[in-house]
Amino acid sequence: MSASARADPVTLDDFLPVDPAQARLGQLLFYDPILSGNRNISCGTCHHHTMASGDGLSLGIGEGGAGLGVERTAGEGRDRIRKRIPRNAPALWNLGHRSVRVMFHDGRLEVSDLYGNGFDSPAEEWLPRGLDNILAAQALFPLTAQFEMAGNVGENSVTGAVHNRIDLGWPILAKRVRVIPEYGALFVEAFDHIEDPSEVTIVEIGNALGAFVASEWISIDSPWDAWQRDGVLLPEAAERGRVLFFGKAGCHTCHSGPLFTDQEFHALGLPAFGPGRTRTFDPMPRDVGRMGETDLLEDAYRFRTPSLRNVALTAPYGHNGAFATLEGIVRHHLDPVASRTAWKEADARLPRVDWLAEGDFLIRQDAHEMARQARALDIKPVALDDGEVADLLAFLAALTGAGVNDRPLGRPERVPSRLPVD
Repeated sequence: MSASARADPVTLDDFLPVDPAQARLGQLLFYDPILSGNRNISCGTCHHHTMASGDGLSLGIGEGGAGLGVERTAGEGRDRIRKRIPRNAPALWNLGHRSVRVMFHDGRLEVSDLYGNGFDSPAEEWLPRGLDNILAAQALFPLTAQFEMAGNVGENSVTGAVHNRIDLGWPILAKRVRVIPEYGALFVEAFDHIEDPSEVTIVEIGNALGAFVASEWISIDSPWDAWQRDGVLLPEAAERGRVLFFGKAGCHTCHSGPLFTDQEFHALGLPAFGPGRTRTFDPMPRDVGRMGETDLLEDAYRFRTPSLRNVALTAPYGHNGAFATLEGIVRHHLDPVASRTAWKEADARLPRVDWLAEGDFLIRQDAHEMARQARALDIKPVALDDGEVADLLAFLAALTGAGVNDRPLGRPERVPSRLPVD
């Protein structure tokens, strides 16, 4: 799209249809720790309403931690965390848009007929049939992740089952939920094919969670949307930034379409740190990105383009949250080599965890790995002065919806399990 052209405005018709009763049920499940192995963390812990559907951290503190956002602690004693979450918690805005076909930073979940269940996913043929959409499928995988929600081996039956086969923990969680009378009644009410709570499976749980996420985080009322829909002029700085975005700065090359993402994978040369999303045979705490899913060398260190809607609210930025400010990640795009060289550990929003601190930045001492990552770079320097950077930031701010703090359902005060709500 050129600097002057307008695409068709986004409307509610562009989003997946949602059953309101299923969304209300999904809201409770989203914030209920009952879906975690040790009953101590929920989806909402890392995708919270008060933090624009994220957690405000570069790398999350998952199962075993306590609190929210930058105040979240890593726990203590036997329950303390054993590893940071390897990647930044992505925001949930507009994931119910019909165009969304791939999810996670490495794209390990895609719409596909490969396994006969509608998706190419880490569960392969063991992902159950009947999931309504990619959001319903996505909701099931944090439940199986040891350091996110499942817990460590030996701590509970869910994580023990998952370590035997990825799908074996889901029936345990489904039974936990359906035997709670309030949940049972809600499932019977929300799903026409459920006549008795005993019929509830992980499929209905996933579909309810997907319905909630799809409807809760729609945001299409930004100044950008008003400009597209009604021709309402953007503020002067934002208008100059718009021209830069679709012109000289070249941002639209990857951040295209209604959600400002091409849903493809690109290497940005972000500074490396953290435990990495290692594979069984990886000799170091690295993250090879898309290659970890495809095993194709050309995919090494490439990650999915994030949406820019409400981007001003969703710091930190990058697949590992390397930059705590929007200006930081913008300037990195403009000169990735200089930015990578100048980056400091303090630039990450990474609360100190004493027993993990030695390994947090260990990968940076591996000269060969750093050279491999530096060679994988898909963006070229763009010369913008400080005024142009400010204008570009003003345009990105104009992608913020007016109603971001006014969500349809919000955070529930209580959940049927009676466990604490973060």
